[in-house]
Amino acid sequence: MKIYLLGTAYPFRGGLASYNERLMQEFSRMGHETKIYTFTLQYPSFLFPGKTQISTDPPPTDIKIEQVLNSVNPLNWLSVGNRLRNEKPDLMICKFWLPFMGPAFGTVARRMKKNRHSRFISIIDNIIPHEKRPGDRQFAQYYANACDGFVTMSHSVTEELKQFSDTKNVRYIPHPIYDNFGEILPKNEARRYFGINESDKLILFFGFIRKYKGLDILLEAMADERIRTMGIKLMVAGEYYGDKPEYDAMIEQFGITENVIVKPDFISNEAVKYYFSAADVIVQPYKTATQSGISQMAYHFEKPMIVTNVGGLPEIVPDGKCGYVTEVSAKAIADAIVRYYSENKNEEFTQNVKKEKEKYSWRSMAEGILELYQAIQTGS
Repeated sequence: MKIYLLGTAYPFRGGLASYNERLMQEFSRMGHETKIYTFTLQYPSFLFPGKTQISTDPPPTDIKIEQVLNSVNPLNWLSVGNRLRNEKPDLMICKFWLPFMGPAFGTVARRMKKNRHSRFISIIDNIIPHEKRPGDRQFAQYYANACDGFVTMSHSVTEELKQFSDTKNVRYIPHPIYDNFGEILPKNEARRYFGINESDKLILFFGFIRKYKGLDILLEAMADERIRTMGIKLMVAGEYYGDKPEYDAMIEQFGITENVIVKPDFISNEAVKYYFSAADVIVQPYKTATQSGISQMAYHFEKPMIVTNVGGLPEIVPDGKCGYVTEVSAKAIADAIVRYYSENKNEEFTQNVKKEKEKYSWRSMAEGILELYQAIQTGS
């Protein structure tokens, strides 16, 4: 088959690009003809909260990527759609995460499908965004109406999707494991990279820092007297999307400066392995969530997790088996951290993580998408 993808990819950076590139690599390994159509302009600079959208990693060498789409130029959307109409991919995949992209993606899909051959399947990260803006529902609806089918990676998104589409062409397929960030390193080697003692108790908060991810709750948890007494340290690794002074003030206010290590920059693909390999446990204190790529990175690096009971996170992290699922509160998170160390759960949870990770393969995702394509083709 000729399978294309429309969305974020190199030279743009981040989890979206990693996901899209890895998925298309899997289709290529299965023998399909693949190509990614990515952006010339993804976000206007005034809408992008980070430092840069561009990756410093080397480009992938085993997939074709072409920069064609301008997210804010309607004439460009028509042009890209017309080009795809003529190229006639059998299947166009699009990963949707933000209603802002709805008009561009939706218009391209409509123009392409005028060839009466190409099918358009969307992988839905979020149909209702974590951080709401005017026009979200209208943009998401416009996009959903252009899709032939949907893949969701959490049951909560499957339910939310019902507000936008009544199609039966929906498949739940769990988020695959990110296996493209290098091999697991010995903990002592990873900690030498940061100058951290091998004997230290270290938890990790990883990824872009946005309000809904609950770093403020985790910092409050770190002020718990039990955590202070146990000498537990927190590493915060990721680029702040605004509000860094607010978090810095909290660290000082709670008196936890000595126990919090802040790495406030975007983490390159090559460096990811050091962060996860150095940590004992990954903590995701999210206030809202659908699914999380961070959980799948933790599975790859065989790390237990402490997550909050929101969205699809409890589906991915079995409570008491691969980590703990807590309520969204500083005390609940602190209780879980203390329990993890006081009951010496690392070895037990790590062994369970190794078993659980076998469920989440890229081949399963690719085959699930193709099964959905066949169902659309046959009307079954």
